[in-house]
Order: sequence, then C-alpha cells, then structure tokens
Amino acid sequence: MSTRSSRAGRSGGVSSSACRRASTAISCSRRSRPRAARTPRCSTAPTKTARTAYAEAVEGYRASWALAPPRSYGRLVGLLKAAVLGGAPRPAADEVRAALRDDPDADGSPVAAYVLAVAALIAGDDEEVAARAATMEPRGEAFERTAAALRALASGDGDAYATALAAIEADFAGRDEHLTGVAIADTAVMLELLAAERGLAVRPDSPLLPAV
Repeated sequence: MSTRSSRAGRSGGVSSSACRRASTAISCSRRSRPRAARTPRCSTAPTKTARTAYAEAVEGYRASWALAPPRSYGRLVGLLKAAVLGGAPRPAADEVRAALRDDPDADGSPVAAYVLAVAALIAGDDEEVAARAATMEPRGEAFERTAAALRALASGDGDAYATALAAIEADFAGRDEHLTGVAIADTAVMLELLAAERGLAVRPDSPLLPAV
C-alpha cells in the first residue's frame, strides 16, 4: 500500500470515529432538552455531557484533518460544526481560518468556502461571509440554501434568514437517513446558534431542531 493510500485509510477511520462522537454529542443534546421544555428563553448551552462529547468530536475531526489528503475540507466542516454546537465556536473558527490561509485549493472549493463562511461569520467578518457564499452557491441545493442563510445573517436580514432556514429544515425533514445517524437538522441548529448571537434566531417549532 502506498503512503498516500495508507494515510487516506487512516484518515477515513479517524473521520468515521469523529462522526460517531458527533452523533453521541447530538444524542446527548437531544435527550437533555425535551421538546416541551423549549421556549424562546431556553438556554442553548449544551450540557456537560454533550460538551464533552462535542469536544471529543472536535478532536477527532482535527486528527482526521491532519491525516487527510489535500482538499478534504469536509473534516474542517465537521470540526467547526461540532465546536459551534458544543459552545466553543471562536477558537475553532480561528483554527479553520489559519489552516486554510495558505491553501492554494481553498479559494475554488465550495466546501472550503462553506467552512470559511461560517468561520468568518463567527469572527464578525461579514464582507468575507458574502464573498464565500458566492463561491458556495454554484454547487447548488444544500450549498445554495446554506449560502443564503449565511449571507442573510451577515447582512442582518431576518426575513431572508428565516426563509433560508425553513428551506434547510424542510430538506432535512425529507431525508430518510442522516449523516450523524440522528434525526436532527444539525446545519440548521448551528445556524440558529449563530443567529442567536445576532438577535436573529427564528426558533422554529420542529422536532429536528431540539436544541434551540
């Protein structure tokens, strides 16, 4: 087996482990927040158990990224999403931006644009959010919906954000299987946590958004 193939194999195994940890964290969050207890004033802070599981997921994605072949930007998406859901977004956002700062392939990648747009939103760099969203949109479908939500949050357009979030939630609702193995719109939950920081959270009445 070549060094590249061996590295890719190890990276895939680590990535699968990170995904399982993220699934555990999401399950902990879901169990800790009964649907009936959700109100507009309900805290979005994860429980101690969920925080630990999310932190483990972040470490797993970080290890997977270190072993991954070039352009494996999905590992960084997983890392940043787990960090946001775990209540520690800023250090992860800074880490992602530093990791891709000198990456020659990142500028043309919709996946890299996605993670960099989220990182920029966390950092308050709203102009970069719009630029990265423009790179995401040609990929279509999920990328286009998420780009619209990120752009709306960056511009403070609550109506546009609510429309985009509803489209994202509807897409998750139509799925028979979920990447994490848990029926939750994790992208929408992440966006809602970021929206709450800007006073734009929608808090839809949906079983797929139990942590909001």
